[in-house]
Amino acid sequence: MIDDDARLASMVREYLASNGFVVEHAATATAGLDQLAREAGKFDLVLLDLMLPDGDGLDLCRRIRARSGMDADLPIVMLTAKGDPLDRVVGLEIGADDYLPKPFEPRELLARVRAVLRRRGEPRGGADVLRFGTLEIDRGARAVRVGGATRALTSHQFDLLVLLAERAGRVLSREQILDVMHGAASDPAFDRSIDVHIARIRAAIEDDPRAPKRIVTVRGAGYVFARTQDA
Repeated sequence: MIDDDARLASMVREYLASNGFVVEHAATATAGLDQLAREAGKFDLVLLDLMLPDGDGLDLCRRIRARSGMDADLPIVMLTAKGDPLDRVVGLEIGADDYLPKPFEPRELLARVRAVLRRRGEPRGGADVLRFGTLEIDRGARAVRVGGATRALTSHQFDLLVLLAERAGRVLSREQILDVMHGAASDPAFDRSIDVHIARIRAAIEDDPRAPKRIVTVRGAGYVFARTQDA
């Protein structure tokens, strides 16, 4: 947990510990990055405050995602007292997996942490690799390839792509997507962020993101992942 609020950090540590988690706390961006570097591969998730005394949480999220090695793909849940939906959308766009505004109920934080870790590690039925023409989605390796070339997606975007691909041919509304990804469609900022994530995924996998043929918008209804794609 990277947050300068020592009282909140103590509460989070105690509550999550009672539910089987071990929480380590860093009060600054510098200390958090140093600990990630010093103990690479140790952590399963980062709770990241948006406003830190020595830096901006959004910038820190970018820096974590830009790192080499396994920690670059660490799940990140952003915490913030700022209620601006734009901050939430930007946070998710640059690679955060979830976003929780302060003040929050400890039970909600626990539910979000479990949901993010479940999306990351849950076993998936069926073949590990989904193939749609030249597009390959390797669920085991959490990798996406188009024509053999790897395309970069954040953890959240990969999970969203898998969700759509596993339901190819079905139109999914934003509410249905949120129900699966977050357990409840309770936050309007997440609703808007779906469009941001879809745009990023299209930029990675479509030949022409402005005229998508893999993930198609159904006006007034949602999105559909095309069953039949390029040969």
